[in-house]
Amino acid sequence: MKKKASLGLTPDSGGRSPTLNDLLQKAEWHRQAETRVLKALPEQLQPGTRFVSCHDGELILSTETASVATQLRYRQHDIMARIREDELFRFVWKLTVKVAPPRFSAARPRSMPLLSNENARLLQEEAGHTKDKKLREILEKLASHTRG
Repeated sequence: MKKKASLGLTPDSGGRSPTLNDLLQKAEWHRQAETRVLKALPEQLQPGTRFVSCHDGELILSTETASVATQLRYRQHDIMARIREDELFRFVWKLTVKVAPPRFSAARPRSMPLLSNENARLLQEEAGHTKDKKLREILEKLASHTRG
């Protein structure tokens, strides 16, 4: 059986390996950077926009839709001016916006479209001329789904 020291655990790390601590610190830094970047964006463009990275003066953002990406590109000079006010992003000179649609979309509940009164009347009339009892019941049921 291996000793704890040989597994890379240190007593002051709370049972976490140094690699895990590094990852957690990077994730926290990324979260804080994203918060700062989103504050610099216009309010209507914040939903669905994410901070990807910032390397060598290039700030990379991703959005869920192409229309928001276009608006971000159109306003890039104003956005970069606001972002440069933050000490962390003072050397940003390029803004890249990528479109990354959400992986899953919420399933919309299906609703039965309502018939116009004219179509309902025509179905009811057809049901009256039908000799098959089951078909007549189905047509009458369909005719009951009217708008008003």
